[in-house]
Amino acid sequence: MHVFVMAASLRRASFNRKLAAIAAQVARTRGVEVELADFADYLMPLYDGDSESSSGMPAGARALSTRIKAADALIFSAPEYNNSISGPFKNAIDWLSREKPYPLMGKPLLLMAVSSGRGAGLVGLAAGRIPLAYLGAHVYPGTLGVGLGATAFADDGSRLKDEGMQKSLETLVADFLAHAARTAPAHRPTTKT
Repeated sequence: MHVFVMAASLRRASFNRKLAAIAAQVARTRGVEVELADFADYLMPLYDGDSESSSGMPAGARALSTRIKAADALIFSAPEYNNSISGPFKNAIDWLSREKPYPLMGKPLLLMAVSSGRGAGLVGLAAGRIPLAYLGAHVYPGTLGVGLGATAFADDGSRLKDEGMQKSLETLVADFLAHAARTAPAHRPTTKT
């Protein structure tokens, strides 16, 4: 199984980049192929129908779509902006919605978040579920929110400081991968008719 992991954040020192990297490592220990992506490699302008009509999808959106379509499952760690989804992440989703069939259609998707405050980004994740599910992603019901991001990680960034939270992450990723193995379009068992 091929899993595409990305922090939906452009900031180099993003807490969500750290969480995505840890989740990717956990997934690797489960024996799956992991592609850890950098959201900054998929830059795209704000969605504009006139621009789409004249130039089509921008290169960043096309590249992201290609990577998503090639994956069997997705793990996104997404920042929360003002109790909602971040502008860059929503813009990427809007561009992805312009390709038919939708690249996210049928993809098992795990959402996680880190925030600088105590809210752990959970409100933003709830907002993010709406457009992702609308575009056909099978958003996993379990999630992980990590609060107080500035102090949440080990000094080397390899794990979460809180052992209980680290164990929760490991269990969540393992459960999600088992779910994805059962439900990903490429891994659904064929039935004889």
